[in-house]
Amino acid sequence: MRANAPLLSRIKAGWVPPAEVAPARRRTPSSALLLAATPVVIALMAVLLASRYAAAGFVLLGTYVFIVLVKIASMSEVAEDDHRPQERAVYEQARWYDGRYLLPEDFDPEAAAVLARAQRAIGTVLRSHVNAEGLLDDARNATMLPAQEWEIARLLAKLSALRLEHRDLLARGIAPEVAAVIEPLERALAGSEAAVVARVEALERYAGHVAEAERAYHARSQIEELRARLPRYEELLAESGADKLAVPEIDRLSQDADVLERTLRRSVKSAHEAFRYLES
Repeated sequence: MRANAPLLSRIKAGWVPPAEVAPARRRTPSSALLLAATPVVIALMAVLLASRYAAAGFVLLGTYVFIVLVKIASMSEVAEDDHRPQERAVYEQARWYDGRYLLPEDFDPEAAAVLARAQRAIGTVLRSHVNAEGLLDDARNATMLPAQEWEIARLLAKLSALRLEHRDLLARGIAPEVAAVIEPLERALAGSEAAVVARVEALERYAGHVAEAERAYHARSQIEELRARLPRYEELLAESGADKLAVPEIDRLSQDADVLERTLRRSVKSAHEAFRYLES
């Protein structure tokens, strides 16, 4: 369904795919049989044209050309109908999941921008190495974050529809007596949008902590790789007699690794705390 959004838009607008063509309607002369009969027809037509039955030869030629054209047309029809099973499958899925999916046109520009922020934050978490390595609660992320995305999208779609209706009402002009009623409705729309944005901001905070943990994770991996190479550097310095000139920065690699380990743990802990906030 994600790969067929334009088709889903047509279906939602009321389009119904044509019924599948029955096999009996698709039967046409076999291409192989038609090809095999060609030399025979040409030979027979040549004989007829050279004889007093030339008119029959022209009739035979016309009939054969007609059969070939019918065959070509039927092949085109079959090729044209090849996409129908896919359209029918998408149509059936759209009917089955009616009310459980949303399309780009369900969101006004403001709502689409908020939804994009939520999706970026969720993608940051789910695509991170710290999540894949199990440093976060990957199982709960895999279930709760898509649920958060759907709930945010559902609320934004409803908000978009109400805002569109509200703008249409204002465009038609309102009586002074109605103005007093309009103001509370506008506050309700603004309050609902603020609540949804607060959810998105919570997701973004969570994603920010995950991004910090991701940076620490990669930096720690690089430091560990350098630490593994230290003996080779120390051996080279000793053999060259330059071990007394070893720079203090090399000795600080272990300290840096410890600092990054603590940073990673702190970032992961902050991410867990942000995750608990999402659940509240």
